[in-house]
Amino acid sequence: MATHHTQQQVQRMSRLMVRTLREDPADAETLSHRLLVRAGYVRRSSAGVWTWLPLGKKVLDNVSRIVREEMDAIGAQEVLLPALLPREPYEVSGRWSEYGDLLFRLKDRKGADYLLGPTHEEIFTLVVKDQCTSYKDLPVMLYQIQTKYRDEARPRSGVLRGREFQMKDSYSFDVTDEGLAQSYALHRAAYQRIFTRLGLDHRIVSAVSGAMGGSASEEFLAPAAAGEDTFADCPACGFAANTEAVTFASTPEAAEHPALEELDTPDTPTIETLARLLGVPASATLKNLLVKVDGEIVAVGVPGDREVDLGKLAEHLAPAVVELVTAEDFTDRPDLVRGYVGPQGLDKVRYLADPRVAPGTAWVTGANRADTHARNVVCGRDFEVDRYLDVVVVREGDPCPACGAGLRLDRAIEVGHIFQLGRKYADAFGLDVLGREGKPVRVTMGSYGIGVSRAVAALAEQTADAKGLCWPAEVAPADVHVVAAGKAVQLALAEEAAEGLAGAGLRVLLDDRVGLSPGVKLTDAELIGVPWIVVAGRGAAEGLVELQNRHTGTRETLPLQEALSHLLP
Repeated sequence: MATHHTQQQVQRMSRLMVRTLREDPADAETLSHRLLVRAGYVRRSSAGVWTWLPLGKKVLDNVSRIVREEMDAIGAQEVLLPALLPREPYEVSGRWSEYGDLLFRLKDRKGADYLLGPTHEEIFTLVVKDQCTSYKDLPVMLYQIQTKYRDEARPRSGVLRGREFQMKDSYSFDVTDEGLAQSYALHRAAYQRIFTRLGLDHRIVSAVSGAMGGSASEEFLAPAAAGEDTFADCPACGFAANTEAVTFASTPEAAEHPALEELDTPDTPTIETLARLLGVPASATLKNLLVKVDGEIVAVGVPGDREVDLGKLAEHLAPAVVELVTAEDFTDRPDLVRGYVGPQGLDKVRYLADPRVAPGTAWVTGANRADTHARNVVCGRDFEVDRYLDVVVVREGDPCPACGAGLRLDRAIEVGHIFQLGRKYADAFGLDVLGREGKPVRVTMGSYGIGVSRAVAALAEQTADAKGLCWPAEVAPADVHVVAAGKAVQLALAEEAAEGLAGAGLRVLLDDRVGLSPGVKLTDAELIGVPWIVVAGRGAAEGLVELQNRHTGTRETLPLQEALSHLLP
């Protein structure tokens, strides 16, 4: 139970702005969405934009408090940067265009361009450039808890994926790579403490840096059925990674293969129809997906039984924009025959491939003529790969990169992400300090984020049960929910319990509402999810209360003072 050393104010539900719902919202897709709305924690303002009501704001503030305490403990200093930001710094970094439609853009009355901040690397870099001039000023770690904005195309799942959200973003600035590694390690350990205190079951997984750049990147994932991220973990060795970061080692083959042979294969524009006609497994065929990379048509080769992970491909090629080709793109390209593309003879197209398309491997693939395929098409003999990229969708049972055992796939919510950015932004903005030798030294940076509002939803997803929310003690909106069943003697005992608990420093929610049945009040108490429930009911005349542990569901009838002794720190 969270402990508080000063007398607390009793929060009376008769005065609390909370309206619980018996039915799920019609648009609710996830458990956290349903319960946070039903329990009166949040209300939808518009698509992807949410109002935090009193109970929800208390939980949000508790998450923020824990984050602040642990950030302060590693020596990070809190600042608050504007959310309304000028265009120019984001032009310098390239992210004004790289963010595309995700960026909220606006103009002021004079026509100047601004944006609503999605993240603040550029602005923090400029702050440090203004404030720090010598190596003696570093290292420094700065953080803020700020509202962020991203114009999601399909905001969904309540506060899990909104267009406006609360985020803790922090940045480290060091003179050396060794200093960056130390700042990164401090943040990593702080994040582990934060998520442990929050009560979040979490995994640390390797990730790709993508457009953020940098040499190291890890995600903190909260396993949950509602998660939009898929991660792979190995039960044999403990390896864990975002599926976009799972790699496959290329194994060249040395076998001799017959000469390339073209085959008449009418009406076989798909892997399925080709494999059926030739009587070969799909894994023996080579799938060649055409995409546009910043407008240039590029071919991506993978085994025919695998799918291309477009997100993975985009991460590898960031900041370039990756999109699928359309029928119109074939109009002026007679060398590209839709459904029959093969890597041999693609002189005007860059060819990227998954490592499974290794040198010496032979394939059945398109012959670049309608209704024609070729077999015994050998990588390294009949075609060359311009660049290898791990781009297939990872499957359950794929070999672990660390030990070779079969991988397991799970869903999770990303609640934190840490990057060793290196000098990407320092280079863009010329962030130098005077070094020990009296010469300018380029600063190196780290970037570290925690989704504060998302963590609230992740906790709801992980801890809720069939009756409602079930908050861990440190983030709950109160320590104890006292319920007065309805009669005067019951209300008097409930008041005595609430005052005694509040006087001892516990946060108390007292249901003193009149005109509601005991059943409705108890249902609301279970829905709201405070760790302990004290009910002044049938035994009130004898001074007895029912003490319920919301997490375990255990109930015990006790004299009031004994119940208070059980709850007091």
